[in-house]
Amino acid sequence: MTLAVPGLDAGAVVLRNHFLGWQCRVRQYAIRHDAGRPSAGMRPVLTVAGHDPAVSRKITTVLIKQDSVAIAKQFRHMVSKTNDPNDRYHAALKYLAADYYQNPQEFSDRITALFAIDSPFAAAVTAAGICTLNFDHATQRYRLPCGVRALTPNDDAFQTTYWHNRLFNPAMPSDVRILEMTPDWPHAEADPTPP
Repeated sequence: MTLAVPGLDAGAVVLRNHFLGWQCRVRQYAIRHDAGRPSAGMRPVLTVAGHDPAVSRKITTVLIKQDSVAIAKQFRHMVSKTNDPNDRYHAALKYLAADYYQNPQEFSDRITALFAIDSPFAAAVTAAGICTLNFDHATQRYRLPCGVRALTPNDDAFQTTYWHNRLFNPAMPSDVRILEMTPDWPHAEADPTPP
């Protein structure tokens, strides 16, 4: 079923919904069959037009649910519940493997990524304000031009991304930079194109 999205034409909506469904399948498979290790489908190459090739890097992304307030609270609770990183890791796998990625329509099209607070790469991407995410996994490719903004700790997507990453990385510093990329769907491309 194709859900309408205000401001987008039918073709852009099909592409958006196809991407979200694909992302949910890719992430669900990684959680259930590969111990949550990020696959290529979760690690696009981020490029910034007009910059030298150094401003291009493979990044690990987080897909944000529309109800990110409740999800951030749940992730934070899971981190706070135990000091044992192994217990956290297994609790995260169990939670995410259940039905977290079952319904793509529960996700927004906001894509986030976490960087070191002093990352020159993240600073360059933020300054540019735009980027392209190039996803390439198995037989599917997406080229998504995106607007970029740096999130503040008060943003629900910041909290969701931060605590999601803490579940899998107990050594993560508390001071980080999180960027949000929002695709420009009318100019996005997929290969193969959605049916």
